[in-house]
Amino acid sequence: MPHIILVMVLFGVDLDNTLIYSYRHEIGEKKRCVEKYRGKDASFMTDRTWELLREVSRNALVVPVTTRSVEQYERVELGIGRLSYALTCNGGVLLTEGREETDWYADSLESIRESREELEKAEKIMGSDPNRCFDVRKVRELFLFTKSGDIEASVNRLKESLNGSLLDVIGSGGKVYVMPKELTKGNAVMRLRDRLKAEKAIAAGDSGLDIPMLRHADVAIAPAGLEVGRTQGRLIRIGNDVLFSEEMLGHVLQLLSGGWAQTVQSGCGNPLRV
Repeated sequence: MPHIILVMVLFGVDLDNTLIYSYRHEIGEKKRCVEKYRGKDASFMTDRTWELLREVSRNALVVPVTTRSVEQYERVELGIGRLSYALTCNGGVLLTEGREETDWYADSLESIRESREELEKAEKIMGSDPNRCFDVRKVRELFLFTKSGDIEASVNRLKESLNGSLLDVIGSGGKVYVMPKELTKGNAVMRLRDRLKAEKAIAAGDSGLDIPMLRHADVAIAPAGLEVGRTQGRLIRIGNDVLFSEEMLGHVLQLLSGGWAQTVQSGCGNPLRV
């Protein structure tokens, strides 16, 4: 008789505007605070999102994949218990049971070694940008970000001056990021997937920083307006007339409960993916 074997599914999910939303974002009355900053409510999750995420976490390995620093990530409490893994600093830092993995961080630094000189150049350009309206921050020696009153002008200024084969310049949510080519959420999820021997990966995100992760997943979930480009797996689009977090998790739960993540072992020993 055939039997069913559950396989490990890694669910790499962005946080901001994918699972949780700033207090400035209207998401309705049925919500819960998931982040406090300086004593004030900073981010929220809808009750429905929380219910769906809790159910998903019973069937897949939920891994937040965020550009937030470790300190910023630790402010977030999703309310489903401590997650086994989290990728912070755009994947440059791995937390296991809340503890930083020193070997992972060392490998991340080594992977961007050739980009360091160009990062220093970018830091000076960002510092002299007349549109800058925030400090230039270097996050764990991995990447740079600041805020700009004219994102397009700031991004173009950097792209014109920097070596595009070494660095990516990304404008997202009022911020400007300069990232080494090797420091992507996609590379981070692949590294973790290899380490954990996860057979399948689902990814969800809403911004340009999430695109590398979306492209490498078996199933990617993104908002309709995000230009993802070519993906190696299935791409699910979410319309702008629904709340992304709820609709996205509904699709993830459908995949997990519908047999997509199972291996059916036939009587003659040949595994069939469904």
